[in-house]
Amino acid sequence: MSSADPHISEKPQADARPVIRQLDDSAINRIAAGEVVERPASAVKELVENAIDAGATRITVEIADGGKTLIRVTDDGCGITPEDLPLALSRHATSKIDGTDLLNIHTFGFRGEALPSLGAVGRLTITSRAAGHEAAQIRVSGGKLEPVKPAALRAGTIVELRDLFFATPARLKFMRSDRAESQAISDTVKRLAMAEPSVGFTLRDVSGGKTGGGEGRVTFRADPLSGDLFDALHGRLASVLGRDFAENALKIDATREGIRLYGYAALPTYSRGAAVTQFLFVNTRPVKDKMLTGALRAAYFDFLSRDRHPAAALFIDCDPQLVDVNVHPAKSEVRFRDPGLARGLIVSALRHALAEAGHRASTTVASATLGAIKAEQPTASGAPRVYQMDRPSYGARSASFAAQQPDGFTPAPAYQPPVSSGFAELAGAYSGQVTEVPEVSIAPGQPLDAPEGAAPGAEALPLGAARGQVHENYIIAQTADGMVIVDQHAAHERLVYEKLKRQMAENGVAAQALLIPEIIELSDNDCACLLGVADELAKFGLGIEAFGGNAIAVRETPAILGEVNAEAMIKDILDELSAQGESQLVQARVEAILSRVACHGSIRSGRRMRGEEMNALLREMEATPHSGQCNHGRPTYVELKLADIERLFGRT
Repeated sequence: MSSADPHISEKPQADARPVIRQLDDSAINRIAAGEVVERPASAVKELVENAIDAGATRITVEIADGGKTLIRVTDDGCGITPEDLPLALSRHATSKIDGTDLLNIHTFGFRGEALPSLGAVGRLTITSRAAGHEAAQIRVSGGKLEPVKPAALRAGTIVELRDLFFATPARLKFMRSDRAESQAISDTVKRLAMAEPSVGFTLRDVSGGKTGGGEGRVTFRADPLSGDLFDALHGRLASVLGRDFAENALKIDATREGIRLYGYAALPTYSRGAAVTQFLFVNTRPVKDKMLTGALRAAYFDFLSRDRHPAAALFIDCDPQLVDVNVHPAKSEVRFRDPGLARGLIVSALRHALAEAGHRASTTVASATLGAIKAEQPTASGAPRVYQMDRPSYGARSASFAAQQPDGFTPAPAYQPPVSSGFAELAGAYSGQVTEVPEVSIAPGQPLDAPEGAAPGAEALPLGAARGQVHENYIIAQTADGMVIVDQHAAHERLVYEKLKRQMAENGVAAQALLIPEIIELSDNDCACLLGVADELAKFGLGIEAFGGNAIAVRETPAILGEVNAEAMIKDILDELSAQGESQLVQARVEAILSRVACHGSIRSGRRMRGEEMNALLREMEATPHSGQCNHGRPTYVELKLADIERLFGRT
């Protein structure tokens, strides 16, 4: 038996039509909450942004049970007057803008939806005190507003949200575990902390019952920083992302046509298996923009394999008129007036910074190497292992006894240790007498055992002077304060690859004309999209042009690729354009061929190298950008400091 459709009347009426109704404020706020407040982390984001807009210098966030039971945000901002508290909980009421210009927004919030939405789905309490006014408190529960009443507070604002989504129980079914929600809140607070280094942030978990009382456990803390922009930002990134990122990040600062890009981007050898360490900000607002993420990936395109992702914290500052932040209620998406300008700035600035880094590789490579070197474990019996120095060889015992034997003593053929007492004068070869050693004149900085090809003072150079080769693949070089281990094949492969790329940039990619152009039928959108990037494709030898209607003609393909399936390549390019807004397929295929040529043309593993060859390789690495990583993003050398090596041997 089928159930009746509630939207269809059982008895048709002559005037049966949908009736337009005005929704009440409570329903409107609950609908808005579905867009603005997706999960507890969304509520924390809105409340912390309000605190930053209020000029707070210290913000404390307290949560219980992943934010489902309690979210409390305390700040020392300007506060709200008692008269404005009811208005703050009204829909579309805000102090951030006056509504005359939605393209001139300088604050995080401006829509006036967060507080009424939170009050519609939870139990919200706001306690605030503005300068020159008494403290006051207002409560709203499930959209029902209570009168303002006096409160006790020295300054600032405390916003307390309890029982989130109690008024919309269906939303609770979509919440994840307390741990997952707490992690999402932590990520949100950390993003905002990166955007505001001058503001102190504290995140505390006070879980332990419905009351959420007690001091709780501090899960994140970042003290306010002052001074130069880059110094403060570097210090904040170190506390949020860790010292490893700060030590292996490159400073980015570039400006083009009114748009400034600044921040820090990590070396290619400090890459990640997922895009979890990519943070992008527009006018200090954390955003998730496909175009900006694609530009970041394009900047590292030639230095990382497809399964690795760069790490970066980049900030774009521009006139608010050049970017629209009123795209989505969550305000996490933006639209640039000239997206190509922003994308080009990111790509060029990052590539320039990576080129200036030269041969530099990340310090985490050395840390991983030192971590792989372990002290020898004790024997299964628990007794300390006996080393060779504790068990002298037969020759060593013979020499020792010979040095101690009496004068004129001749050992028997079947040698036994002498038992006579008394010792003759020690022989000269074993004498403990200290004598002066004649000085040897050497050139300054030139070691005694310098191999052929090592210039005087080579140890002072970044990659030092070659001392030898082990396993016919690894060059050992000595620096002023440590040693360097170089993978000769990976290093030379990168050098050859960079040389081939320079030649291609100077001469262009040779194109081979097809005897019969290949005609490919496409949809209207695909055809227009592909013709829009025709000039870029032509730079890499792929020549296309309109053929009438929705068809295109492929007239040239890159000669280095040989015979290609033009239709399959075009469809792959369209897939990339649709998913990422750009296509690097042709460039990737051309450079993959160059990489393969470089691999076959480089020094092979297993080849013995002379001293001058090893030192020449080190000098060329120092002079070639990007030589710190191979064509797949792996390091080409490991540097170990002398202090770390001595620590391994217990010499500190």
